Amino acid sequence: MFSGWASDPEVTKYLTWNTHESIDVTRAILRQWIEEYEKPARLNFAIELKDTHELIGGIDVVGYLNGVTGTPVIGYNLSRKFWNKGYMTEACKCLIDYLFTKGYSEIRIDAMSENLASIKVIEKCGGVFQKTEEEFFPMRNAAFSVSRYIVKAE
Repeated sequence: MFSGWASDPEVTKYLTWNTHESIDVTRAILRQWIEEYEKPARLNFAIELKDTHELIGGIDVVGYLNGVTGTPVIGYNLSRKFWNKGYMTEACKCLIDYLFTKGYSEIRIDAMSENLASIKVIEKCGGVFQKTEEEFFPMRNAAFSVSRYIVKAE
């Protein structure tokens, strides 16, 4: 995770958290995630290559609108050397399908408005643009323009 994407400023440029300055930061976050796995609402998945099992990214439910029974919000990241190969679209579709089987009728996916590659992934996954809003990200200590999309179950 650290060497694959968390320490890469190009990967973290559009994420809600800062580039990891050391592997200790990554270790601390992983410890926190492990503790959170005890919570039923916590869904955090690694993305790996099928043939080699190499870890290339992550995708998770970063929150829910209106509580755990409300709309899940998806977030994701991918190692730069695997960009533009369809991996994130595949992973995103898998998580969306999984959430629909759990009874959710819609999923929200946000992307910083400048992140055109992520917006393409969202649209390939059936995301329909809703609106653009300014949002403050405390971990980045900055506000960004965020495009919000909804994917609805058929």
